[in-house]
Amino acid sequence: MGRPRLEVADIFCAHGPAYRQARQGHLSLGQLKVMSAIERCRTAELGGHRLRCENDCPTVEIAYHSCRNRHCPKCQGTAANRWLEARQADLLPINYFHAVFTFPEQLRELAYQNKRLVYELLFKTVSGTLLTIAADPKRLGAKIGITAVLHTWGSSLVYHPHLHCIVTGGGLGGGGARWVRSRPKFLVHVNVLSALFRRRFLEELFLAHDQGQLKFFGSLQDLTDPGWFAEYLRPLGKIKWVTDVRPPFAGPETVLAYLSRYTHRIAISNRRLVSLDERGVTFRYKDYRAKHRYRWKSMTLKTDEFIRRFLLHVLPPRFHRIKAMRNKTDKNDARGIAQLLRTGWYRPVHVKSVGSHQIRAMLSSRRVILKKCIDLENELRGLLRIFGTKLPPHLSHGTFEEVVREQRDPIAASTAPEPFGDAGGVARRTGRRQQTSLVSQTAHKEPLTDDLLLNHM
Repeated sequence: MGRPRLEVADIFCAHGPAYRQARQGHLSLGQLKVMSAIERCRTAELGGHRLRCENDCPTVEIAYHSCRNRHCPKCQGTAANRWLEARQADLLPINYFHAVFTFPEQLRELAYQNKRLVYELLFKTVSGTLLTIAADPKRLGAKIGITAVLHTWGSSLVYHPHLHCIVTGGGLGGGGARWVRSRPKFLVHVNVLSALFRRRFLEELFLAHDQGQLKFFGSLQDLTDPGWFAEYLRPLGKIKWVTDVRPPFAGPETVLAYLSRYTHRIAISNRRLVSLDERGVTFRYKDYRAKHRYRWKSMTLKTDEFIRRFLLHVLPPRFHRIKAMRNKTDKNDARGIAQLLRTGWYRPVHVKSVGSHQIRAMLSSRRVILKKCIDLENELRGLLRIFGTKLPPHLSHGTFEEVVREQRDPIAASTAPEPFGDAGGVARRTGRRQQTSLVSQTAHKEPLTDDLLLNHM
């Protein structure tokens, strides 16, 4: 995939200095660090390395280092792919549900001024709500598994904190003695979830206010008074909070793929940027209120407004926006393994014997020795070229040393390549001994794998 025509880094490099100067004293240290990292990402300021062919090809490419900032649209694509593969490997052969929780728009300014606290409360109340409702014998009566990912943006970059959850369609019930399945297309009623989520979240906010954990600035300074704070939250207890739970149309893999795009970046990808001109920044966004065919539209924002919206989503330092409560427990958790065995959620696997592991180790070491022999031979070829001697392109390992020592130039034949030749001879002799030992072991010992079966999740 080629480089996009326009990147967030291009916008920050062109307009970032003026934006910082105009808002000096109003940007947090975290926002300034994000801007600096994105501007310097994959540039000469961070250093780099040269890429060159091992052959005689004269082409040289320079690859600059990335900033590895979790807010950068260009970085940590490999980490996101690893997260996706690990989560897909954790999927069980059951139904899954995609749940979304968000709080009313009236709380967004409060959340922005208290990011860490409100985000933690969002994780706490959502997980508690799901676990409580699912554990109710009248609902499901089981302990479900949850993977939650925090998003703080809408498609148009507005500040819109909400939590995406992948929920198992069932869980451990009866004290962990059996697996309880949900209905294929129904987990719990969204009205029940919404009511409990609303009550718990407001209770946590009141508790945080009583403990003096909330900070208020600007238009919210009056909320330091308990009476004004209670009056501010009273209308929110009478409206319906948006909660959605439904089975994913294309399976849980699709939802995980969607979430993985922003597990290691924020707000917008470079592929959605269209242009940067005197009018501002034009980018594509999805209008979820429109019909599917006409959802993708274009929006143009002034450059300062685009940068402001992007920086709204900078996370607090060392805050984790991905959390999981899984049915599969740690392999060292004996109680969890016992429960999984009782429910039948395991599969038999073959375990290799000690002898097979020894043979595998010997094969691995032999592969390393052969590679080192080839490297030494290539070093010798390059060294002999200095003396005007060019060896044939194809030589077996047994004749290579003899051909080198038969060269006419006495300096090139004896003095210069002697350390390489000695090292290569030792490596080859070691490889031959290992090969002989390997043949004798495979001829007299057991097969490489035993028939031992273990119950493994």
